[in-house]
Amino acid sequence: MDGWAPSPEVMARPHLAWRRILCIFFLPFISSGFAPRIKYTDKFIFGKEPLTSSKPRASTVPFFPAVRFNWSHLTPLELKDRSVGLQAEEGVGRNPYFTLEGHEFLIFGGSIHYFRVPREYWRDRLLKLRACGFNTVTTYVPWNLHEPESGKFDFSGNLDLEAFVLLAAEVGLWVILRPGPYVCSELDLGGLPSRLLQDPTTQLRTTNRTFVEAVDKYFDHLIARVVPLQYRKGGPIIAVQVENEYGSFNKDKNYMPYLHKALLERGVVELLLTSDNTNKVLNGHIKGVLATINMNSFRADTFEQLFKVQKNKPILIMEYWVGWFDTWGKRHTPTDAGDVENTVTEFIQLDISFNVYMFHGGTNFGFMNGGIHFTHYRAVITSYDYDAVLTEAGDYTDKYFKLRKLFQSVFVTPLPLLPKPTHKAVYPSMRLSLYLPLWDVLQYLNRPVVSRTPLNMENLPIHGGNGQAFGLVLYEATICSGGRLHVEARDAAQVFLNETSLGILADETQNVDVPTITECQLLRILVENQGRVNFSWKIQDQRKGIIGSVTINSVPLENFTIYSLEMRTSFFRRLRTAIWRPVSDDHLGPAFYLGTLKAGSSPRDTFLALPSWKYGFVFINGRNLGRYWNIGPQGTLYLPGAWLNPGNNEIILFEKRKSGSYIYSTDKPVL
Repeated sequence: MDGWAPSPEVMARPHLAWRRILCIFFLPFISSGFAPRIKYTDKFIFGKEPLTSSKPRASTVPFFPAVRFNWSHLTPLELKDRSVGLQAEEGVGRNPYFTLEGHEFLIFGGSIHYFRVPREYWRDRLLKLRACGFNTVTTYVPWNLHEPESGKFDFSGNLDLEAFVLLAAEVGLWVILRPGPYVCSELDLGGLPSRLLQDPTTQLRTTNRTFVEAVDKYFDHLIARVVPLQYRKGGPIIAVQVENEYGSFNKDKNYMPYLHKALLERGVVELLLTSDNTNKVLNGHIKGVLATINMNSFRADTFEQLFKVQKNKPILIMEYWVGWFDTWGKRHTPTDAGDVENTVTEFIQLDISFNVYMFHGGTNFGFMNGGIHFTHYRAVITSYDYDAVLTEAGDYTDKYFKLRKLFQSVFVTPLPLLPKPTHKAVYPSMRLSLYLPLWDVLQYLNRPVVSRTPLNMENLPIHGGNGQAFGLVLYEATICSGGRLHVEARDAAQVFLNETSLGILADETQNVDVPTITECQLLRILVENQGRVNFSWKIQDQRKGIIGSVTINSVPLENFTIYSLEMRTSFFRRLRTAIWRPVSDDHLGPAFYLGTLKAGSSPRDTFLALPSWKYGFVFINGRNLGRYWNIGPQGTLYLPGAWLNPGNNEIILFEKRKSGSYIYSTDKPVL
């Protein structure tokens, strides 16, 4: 049978049960144990034994080049006559299946978050997704980035959602959109705007009036942009997700139906779906909406809850985790490429559609990262490499080549040619020879807030009443005696008497001793938002800065001057007029350090290593590359060549603790 393949017309026939043909080929292997080992043999055509081992195993299920998929005509550019879109069909004597415009279709999806990838590289990443064999890209939509202030929307530059979706169509990819409002995604507050925390009576992710009024206004704007991009309007969006993993939150039974209705009323007509962990489907599904699941490997109970809520629907693994995110202070643990290949093989043989999370993770540029808090709080690192199919910098991996080989074996038509690798550069090392202590920089910040009591970050009366979302806050108050200082601060606070460090407050540490003083002094408390928790009920309690009283010997302090350090590009423009000092050896305390990166005539991507620096942030030409921290696991910061100018580039470090010496450029990341 080698060399035989049905014609494209036969393979595309809407109701031909070609998998029955495939079943004939597999019958000898089912009895010999070569079939996928899944518990629910009555739910699948193939299957014999439960999957009992989580150990790495060789790919045991053979593929037959004779029976292959041909979806070459089912691309956004080729499929012009449209009416019904993506549909879930029931099968008689076979697995349920998806159809696209009446043609049988499996979703081979991969996640790329446009907001984590420089816009200049969107095309490269999407072309690599297509060349690997995927037919769909999925992305979240972060509310907090798109509506930084109430009623003020940003869909420009790196946040141009419509441009990303249309580019996906141009490349030949369908789109599954995940618009939230909550998205998790290891983003600050799961992508929710921090201003929603101003009123403690607001209940996030519920039908609380304040919350849904904010959602409605956001959806009025967002969904109006999405509607023209839907499949039946000629666009590439074939499905839209309702919220995200609500089964793990499960606070309000009316909330998910409310969002379902909100999407329908605003004109969403494509397939709607929910997404939950395998053991939370019963809590998160909505009647009349396709339930999908998230997983990292097959288990005996993988489909147990899913089959309870929908028995005759095709299966979509909305998140197949091929890696995992990292947090500061924890070891990076990669996943095995062979395991990924084996699991995807089983998906295909069981007619299971899937979305690889992540195909390309990208970077938590700026302050966008979230955090987790189960027993202790930990911030998500700057890199969102995720041990994905492409690296943080968009480079090929073993996972990529294994999946591409697998996909090519099941397609009739050849895959597109591989895009060329993106070469990296090693630039001359940089010694930052000028600096400004934080105290000298205060004059270049916006006007401070004066308040009788300390205010948390979200409730600062700035930005038209929207508060401060990201960055750091400096609190100053005059004290005239020493004693035991108590501060309720989140996440990390540095305490100074004038310019002398008294200690660091973090986690459970809320007290520090202030020495005896003979005259009044300036108490300074610098507090950093390291990333609001993005998962669990703890999102409700994520106010940052000083979140309670400040006392010395139990006596509350009053009359604070509060500076907002958001590190926006306008601040760095003002900082260029400052008179910088030559760097002194081993300067202690928070300070800005200035240097030059010489990129030559044709800038390329690189990675910055800061081995002698402790903790802070790197800014290139005013762009925030993210946080560095010497506790690891991340040892380098990704610097996109697209953000460099030919020749000289301004590099500024905000180092919180102690000056270092050189910054090095390398062509390989450390994670």
